[in-house]
Amino acid sequence: MSNQVLFPLRAGDEFIELYKLLKAEGLVEGGGEAKHVIGEGMVQVNGEVETRKRKKLVVGDKVEFQGTVLEVVAE
Repeated sequence: MSNQVLFPLRAGDEFIELYKLLKAEGLVEGGGEAKHVIGEGMVQVNGEVETRKRKKLVVGDKVEFQGTVLEVVAE
């Protein structure tokens, strides 16, 4: 069973980079760990493995990591 979390983009922001989202939500200890797990193929974006650390996530994107699903929404 997965844990679903909504991540609101701040007003004025068009996107958030993938590694920053993992870090902001506390799913990793820091940016270095975020980049490592992404590079190892442990993160999915919209159901597909994503290895681009700076992938720009926009409203509607869903990120899966270790049983947590984060959905990017408008604030």
